[in-house]
Amino acid sequence: MKKFMTLLLALAMVLSLAACGGGDKPADTSAPADTSAPADTSAPADTGSDAAAFTTVEEGKLHMSTNAAFPPYEMTTDAGGFEGIDVEVAGAIAEKLGLELVVDDMGFDAALTAVQTGQSDIAMAGITVSEERQQVMDFSDTYATGVQVVIVKEDGPVQSLDDLSSVEMIGCQKATTGYIYCSDTPENGGYGEDHVTAFDTGALAVMALVNGQVDAVVIDNEPAKSFVAENEGLKILDTEFAVEDYAIGLAKGNTALLDAVNAAMAELKADGTFQAIVDKYITAA
Repeated sequence: MKKFMTLLLALAMVLSLAACGGGDKPADTSAPADTSAPADTSAPADTGSDAAAFTTVEEGKLHMSTNAAFPPYEMTTDAGGFEGIDVEVAGAIAEKLGLELVVDDMGFDAALTAVQTGQSDIAMAGITVSEERQQVMDFSDTYATGVQVVIVKEDGPVQSLDDLSSVEMIGCQKATTGYIYCSDTPENGGYGEDHVTAFDTGALAVMALVNGQVDAVVIDNEPAKSFVAENEGLKILDTEFAVEDYAIGLAKGNTALLDAVNAAMAELKADGTFQAIVDKYITAA
């Protein structure tokens, strides 16, 4: 009987130890999960880890909508391709994300609409961040400062900003902030829609100035320099019309892609790639 009781006691101890071992298992299995979490969160916010978190319009590709008539930010090449600051920066971002860049050339307003409707992933076309646009789009961190200037004829009726209020017609590119500013009411600092003509491209607006159809053109400074250099008898007024921030446009609420784009841009700025691209197209005065 004693032997039987001893066996029972030994068996009970074995079962008790087995139960304790089973209780330790959850702690053992949760340990790897705990140690892996810090590894994920401590990983640099590089675009490689972010890339898996977002989807693009076309798998493996980053579609950029733009208006390739805005030198030196985006323009066409003689071979029918695309070049410019925005094009090369977008290409560098795509590479960081492990994607292939696809440039979709269209009208400026269409380029903005494309990201809002999911036809493109990003929009880059010297796009100014404004409260109105922020209501329908998200924007990356600012990557450049844009200055709106006025192109006039050297011997024309406009020789200062004050003269704009008395001219018959001002030319602007459609849907740009230059057009928005100029077409606003005089009470809000504009000249009224009746005194502004919108053109599909800045080049067409400048051609209208050359032909005497408009008295001045309000446009961004860098393309203005190119247009003036190509057309004898034109000049840029010394006084700036407006100063703005450029950023990349994305669909509203596309946080994963926005974060990845911002991380890629930060890396490009940190390693000097971004500045090298800018210096390639804009030489210091």
